[in-house]
Amino acid sequence: MVTDTEGWFDPFARKLVECIRENGDEANFVRDQDKVPEGEVAFYLSCLKLTPDAILARNKVNLVVHASALPKGRGFSPVVWQILEGLDEIPLTLFEMDGSADTGPIVQQSSISFEGHELNDEIRDALGRSIVDICLSYLKTDERPVAVEQTGDPTWYRRRKPADSELDPNKTLAEQFQLLRVVDNERYPAFFTIKGQKYTLKIEKAD
Repeated sequence: MVTDTEGWFDPFARKLVECIRENGDEANFVRDQDKVPEGEVAFYLSCLKLTPDAILARNKVNLVVHASALPKGRGFSPVVWQILEGLDEIPLTLFEMDGSADTGPIVQQSSISFEGHELNDEIRDALGRSIVDICLSYLKTDERPVAVEQTGDPTWYRRRKPADSELDPNKTLAEQFQLLRVVDNERYPAFFTIKGQKYTLKIEKAD
């Protein structure tokens, strides 16, 4: 289990390792891709770096989970972009790594359903749990599914920046609620500018 960047997914990565061990298999949490051990299956989850072929060769199967209906929605922060597009049903794709970003053959798919009120932490929690579930589902199958090549025209999501959290003070909160749902209150909070002064706006659910 490889997660090369420290962040919100870490607890879910460790949970996946724990569940695999509870099922009687050996599993390890790896931060440094150079330290990936040899084995049967390697999951590369919440990774930012492309993995060299020499490291991929250490395991028979190398898998990634991406939250879009590949080849549509390749790239960065697919859940955030799709919520901003107004979607409440987010596809989840488990696919084999082939050395390029988000291009490998599809192994398994599922989806995550939202009600439209969930904020950033809740969205991440649902995503993390769903990633763990699809990985465990793959490992528990009696006969591993056959990977199928991606078909159709690909689309790409760019990396989000702090500037993407800017609100328009001339629009209503209701018009901008989807953006408020996905902002990170600490790392990239919502903000707006009036009369040359920038203000940040943090959102949380009331008790």
